[in-house]
Parts: sequence; structure tokens; C-alpha cells
Amino acid sequence: MSNRLINQSSPYLLQHANNPVDWFPWGEEALAKAKNENKLILISIGYSACHWCHVMEHESFEDQGVADIMNANFVCIKIDREVRPDIDQIYMDAVQLMTGSGGWPLNCFCLPDQRPIYGGTYFKKEDWKSILKNLADYWQQKPEDAIGYAVRLTNGINKGEQLLKIEEEHHYSKKDVSDVFESWKRTFDLVEGGYNRIPKFPLPNNWQFMLRYAHLMKDDLAHTASRVTLQKMAFGGIYDQIGGGFARYSVDGRWHIPHFEKMLYDNAQLISLYSEAFQYTPDPIYKNVVYECLEFIEREMTSPEGGFYSAIDADSEGVEGKFYSFSKEEIRSVLGDDEELFSIYYQLSEEGNWVEEGTNVFIRNLENAELALQLGISEEALESKINQAKLKVLEARLLRIRPGLDDKILASWNGMMLKAYSDAYRVFAEPKFLEKAQKSAKFIVDQLIIDQQLVRVYQKNIGQEEPTAAFLDDYALVIEAFIALYESCFDEEYLEVAKKLTDVAIAEFYDEESGMFFYTAKSGEQLIARKQEILDNVIPASNSVMAHNLFKMGHFYDHSSYLTISEQMLRNVQARIKSYGSGYSNWASLLLLHVFGVYEIAITGASAEEKRKQLEKYYIPNKILLGGSSGTLPLLKDKWATETKIYVCQNRTCLLPVVEVIDAIKQIDNPIQGR
Repeated sequence: MSNRLINQSSPYLLQHANNPVDWFPWGEEALAKAKNENKLILISIGYSACHWCHVMEHESFEDQGVADIMNANFVCIKIDREVRPDIDQIYMDAVQLMTGSGGWPLNCFCLPDQRPIYGGTYFKKEDWKSILKNLADYWQQKPEDAIGYAVRLTNGINKGEQLLKIEEEHHYSKKDVSDVFESWKRTFDLVEGGYNRIPKFPLPNNWQFMLRYAHLMKDDLAHTASRVTLQKMAFGGIYDQIGGGFARYSVDGRWHIPHFEKMLYDNAQLISLYSEAFQYTPDPIYKNVVYECLEFIEREMTSPEGGFYSAIDADSEGVEGKFYSFSKEEIRSVLGDDEELFSIYYQLSEEGNWVEEGTNVFIRNLENAELALQLGISEEALESKINQAKLKVLEARLLRIRPGLDDKILASWNGMMLKAYSDAYRVFAEPKFLEKAQKSAKFIVDQLIIDQQLVRVYQKNIGQEEPTAAFLDDYALVIEAFIALYESCFDEEYLEVAKKLTDVAIAEFYDEESGMFFYTAKSGEQLIARKQEILDNVIPASNSVMAHNLFKMGHFYDHSSYLTISEQMLRNVQARIKSYGSGYSNWASLLLLHVFGVYEIAITGASAEEKRKQLEKYYIPNKILLGGSSGTLPLLKDKWATETKIYVCQNRTCLLPVVEVIDAIKQIDNPIQGR
């Protein structure tokens, strides 16, 4: 017997479509039933690659006895947090206020009007049954107490992360950014990389800030911490040494054993990060990571239409990591005599380097040159043998039962992947990266923009469900991506897409009173709270991304109102950055631009593309690029000539044009030539 989820397109909801629980998708039918029958609502939130979501489903939601209690006493709603992050935000806040922590699966019990009264994350079956019975009794016997608690809790949700609008202008200095770094640096793990805590998350935006800070502030510690982190992650088990791509996090302190799910948003951001790191410091390890990750994306996470899938599960055959881990005997059967070298290279043992599971997760500890020296062979011979062996192991792995694929195509995460291809093209000048970026852009324009507005989820079968309206992160990350693509190829059509979406975002999400953007559109569904996303997390906050976008768009179009909004947003947040740098890292990067200024570099003429490629050999994190052989942007006015010229401008003032890139570099403070 299937429930109402059988008609949904979300892979996560479909996983629950055959539960005996009478699940509803979020919508009017479920909400009206709760009100009409005066029943509490259970809002259960997860995502397809969530390991503990699967565990709770198997233990409780597939159990008929548990389902009977749920069906009799509650209206049960299942939500994919990646499709409805707005609902997830509200009830995550509620659970964190109630318990001090949160996570997924997220289970929140609410009044018939959606206001929360109790919640938590994963519950064992017997505990879950007790909670269900106790809450059902509580609602029957003490409804006034439940309503009173819901009022107080909902007030707390609405006050969370509220910022005061700061009217007074602030003149930023180097001390403002050094103060952020001084408290932040005490958390570095300079031996294993990342931070002195477990589990270890990549947090790519943190290290992007650190690269820029290291360069602009000439800070060796920031550079060292970044380099150690990037190398340790690239050598760790969190990175798929055989097939490319990063897992979500490491459960230990040395990036060895990952939580094996692979998320599009992590990999997109890490491709951008390693590309930028290579531009700063041309380490071949960084280039290898970028190329292998993009091969993984093309092989496993790209749809025929040109969109990108959301995630690959951690589990296969009911076992976490089974697809990715190997015993030495399994490697021996694939590689024969080459197993010994391969096992040395990837630290494999007979008993298994993943001791708890008795198997191996591939990890490196030496660079090729050092290991080749120890083994008495040439570096070229070592690389050749390992690359051949990797292909054989990959082929053998592809014969295994694969982890589940979440084939949702989300606007926000596709924006990040479009930016990743654009960033990789800018740094490595690989034509196929630009081709992929342009194909991605076409997919977004053709399939995810309807009547000038974004939709959050691509629907292959139009009419199956109502399109989900886009949220602020969709707009912010897609705008950012189209800006990046414009800077990669100087096609103004891409910048025009970004401008139109920017204007829609301001109209639908901007709040004049606070000077920030709401996460949900004013024309969208009204929930019990309207939130603003301020803190940078594994994905930068939608407000910080919009502040960057408006800063750049204001310079591209000489648009003072864009700049005014961006400046107001930074003023509102600036006092918070110092105390929690890693939680405001994208804001801190914007602060760097205000302290050091931005170089507007215009390249005009028939050879503009060639000059752009030459310029990208230098690491200049505080720049925007514009130009081409034609264009209408204000800064390009009166700059067209037969001869290709480069204009370095700052604060609406341009220096004398030059013909050679090296002469333009001399006009810029502090360039570092990476290649």
C-alpha cells in the first residue's frame, strides 16, 4: 500500500511512499485536515542522503505498530528539506530553542495551526512510541498549556537572528579585518588542517576568505593554514581518491573516514576553492583535484538536459561506505602484482585501515616526489602506475551496487555548479569547462526561469506538482553564477540575466525596515515566521551572497542603489563578524573588498579574450573584470578602439590604458603571479 507521497517527485519523499504511515506532503490538504480534526501535526524533515533518516525510517516508520499510533493521533507531514528549506529553517530553529541542538531527521510536533510545541532529531523506536503517546495525551488533557508554550516558542523563532539597522556609516580599516583573524586563528589545526574539532567539515567559504586575507594582508599564518587544510583534505578519505569528488565531512580529526554522502553544493564550492588556490599557489595537487572533481560531476551528477543532480547517498546495500571501501584481497584481485605499490600509496592494510569495519578507505600521506624517492623509482613512473591502477579500481567499483542518487535539480545548487565551471575555466583556460558552464546557463534560463522569476526545482514532467517558488538562496547563488560566467567570457547577455534576477530579488525579498533580505518572497506562501538567513554555514548565507552580488552589480552598472543596499547590509552585520569569523566568512570577504577597494579592469578590443587569459595568471582577489570586443556597460563607454587596451580603474577613476598585461599589473598593488 502506498501513501500520498507516491505522487511526489522528490526522491526523499518517494523513499517514504510505501511506509504504513499515512504521510502527507506539505500542502493545504494536510493543514486543513489538522484544523478540521483538531489534531497535532507531526512535521518530519530530512533529505535523501541522510543516513539517520534512513535508520529512523527502517526502525519506526516501516513498523505497522508505530504507524498505527501516528495515524490515529497526528496528521503526519513529510518534507524534503532541500525542496522546502523555508519550512526546515523555522522548525530547526524551534528544535534548537527547545533542545539546544538540531540535525536530521528533524521531527517537530505542532498545533493544528503549525506552531511548534515539541521536537527533536533521531529517536529510537521505543522512545518514539512513548513520545507519540505522551504528546497525544498532553494535547487531549492540557491544550491550553500547549497553546501557551507554542505562543512563547513562536515568538522566540521570530526574534531569532534579527538585526538592528545600523544607520551610522563606518569607515573600515585593516584593523577591522585583522581583529576578525586574531580570534579566528586560535581555532586552526596546523597539523591536520581545518579546525581543532571533530567532525571536520570542509567549509570552503572559510578557506576562500583565508586565501584572500593571506594575500591582501600578507599574512603567512593564514596562507599556511589554508595550504595545510587543502592538502590534507585532498590526501584524505573525505576525498574520493579513486573517482574524484568530496564527501560531506570527516568523522575523525585527520580527514580519513568520511560520512560518505556526496553533495553537489560541497563539490561545487570546493572546485571553486581549489581553482582559486591554484591561482594563488600553483600546486599541481590543486589542479588535479579540480579536474578529477569535474570528471566526477560529469560522470555521475549531470543530467542529460544539462542540469546537475543534488546528492549521492552514503549507503549501498544497507551499509555506509560499502561502495567506496575495499579489502586488500579485493584490490589484489583487481590489480594482481600491482597491488603492493597501490597499497603503499593509499595506506591499505590486511586488517583494514578503517579498523571498526575491517576494510580500507583510501588515503595518502606523502607527495609523489617524496614517495618515489623512498621507493627508488621516478616520479613519472609512480604517477603512471598509480593512474593506471586507479582506472582499474574505478572500473571494478562501477560494477558494484551503487548508492542511491538524489536526482533533484535545484536552482541554488545548480548556480554554485555553474560558478564552479566558470571559476575553473578562468584559472585553467580549459575550453570544455566554458562549454559546460554555458550549457548550464542555458539550462537555467530555459528550465528554471519562468515569467522572469526563478523556480526552485526543475520539473521534468510539467504538471506533476505545483512548481516550488524560489527562495533567496536560489536568486543569490544563480545571480552570483551568471556574474562569474560574464567575467569568464565577456558576454553581456549573462550579466543582463543577473541584473533582471537582482531586480526581482530586491522587489520580492528586500526589507527596507531592517536593510536585509528575507529568505522567502513576499508573494510566496506565508508561514508562521518569515526568516532572514545571516550566518554563513556550509553554504554561505543568502544575505551575504546578495551583498556581494549587489556590490559587484553596482560597479558593473554604476548603480548607486545596489551599492547602497550592499553597504547597509555589511554595516548591519559588521559588529558580529569579529566574534565568530567562521560563521561570517563570506561577510568578512566583503569587508576585505571595502578595506582594500576593488579594481575594475576593463579589457577592450579584438584580443580581449587573450589578454583576459593572461591576466588570470595573476591572483588579484579584489577585482572585477569586464570588456570584450563590444559592450554597453557604463565603464566601457568611450573605451573602444582597434587596438586591444587594458584599463585599470578604481573609485570611478581610470589610469592610462596599457596594451600589455604586465603593464596593467604594475598599476595594481600587490599582485602575486601564480604561474
